[in-house]
Amino acid sequence: MDLCSIQEVKALLGRHGFRFSKSMGQNFLIEDWVPRRIARECGADRSCGVLEIGPGIGCLTKELCAVAGRVVSVELDRALLPVLGETLAGEENFTLVPGDILKLDIPALVQEHFRGLRPMVCANLPYNITTPVLTALVEAGCFEAVTVMVQKEVAQRIAAAPGEAACGAFSLLMDYHTRPRLLFEVPPSCFLPAPKVTSAVVRCEVRREPAVSPACGEAFLFRVVRAAFAQRRKTLCNALASAFGPQMDKGRLSAVLTDCGLPADVRGERLDLEKFALLADRLNAEIEKDREN
Repeated sequence: MDLCSIQEVKALLGRHGFRFSKSMGQNFLIEDWVPRRIARECGADRSCGVLEIGPGIGCLTKELCAVAGRVVSVELDRALLPVLGETLAGEENFTLVPGDILKLDIPALVQEHFRGLRPMVCANLPYNITTPVLTALVEAGCFEAVTVMVQKEVAQRIAAAPGEAACGAFSLLMDYHTRPRLLFEVPPSCFLPAPKVTSAVVRCEVRREPAVSPACGEAFLFRVVRAAFAQRRKTLCNALASAFGPQMDKGRLSAVLTDCGLPADVRGERLDLEKFALLADRLNAEIEKDREN
């Protein structure tokens, strides 16, 4: 069965009485070069176990089964389970896990299915869950790389460098855990139904150690990062005042910025992770000083 043939896909879905769900962001690939290229460029080989989220009808899954040692696909839509039972029959290195990836214990899943294999992620993610899923995957701390197809603008945000318009708190979170690289774009015509946006594939090589190691810890670091980007039009000092005002007045915040070598009118989008780590440590030190007094 050609899972990228419109006629065969429609016949397959018709046999199973399947209807697309907008709420689940379902768009199935119908150009075979796309799943082949994703599987090739994700870096998987027979020594790898690949976790896929949202396999759809299985066109990318079959390509992954051809290159990886084991493929485990998590599918939320139970209407697709019998479809996948048909399309992936005979794939001995494939396991289907019904469920919501955001409610599963990801490290336990990896431990159960990928023992002795190098764990990776490769998926065509539903657009509506991209950010929480990627956050959960990188924070799980058990993958070598995460390769996903997402909305083009999201892919650009994932890979954006400090100072670029697309850079935000999520960009820095991904940079903290991974080294993102845009691979290629995928036009709407490659999907059924065709989405209204262009997609892009991004590969995020997971760092062995976080990009920075502030003394204040990851949670406080990203509290500062999120505060800096919560109101992008404001200067960093004013943005921090909105978040830390009850703990520290603007005068002290300004002094902390100066102590970090930052100009008074700097905006959060200009800072890289190293500068944010320095700033977070100084802010945390000031807050701890107040607690001691």
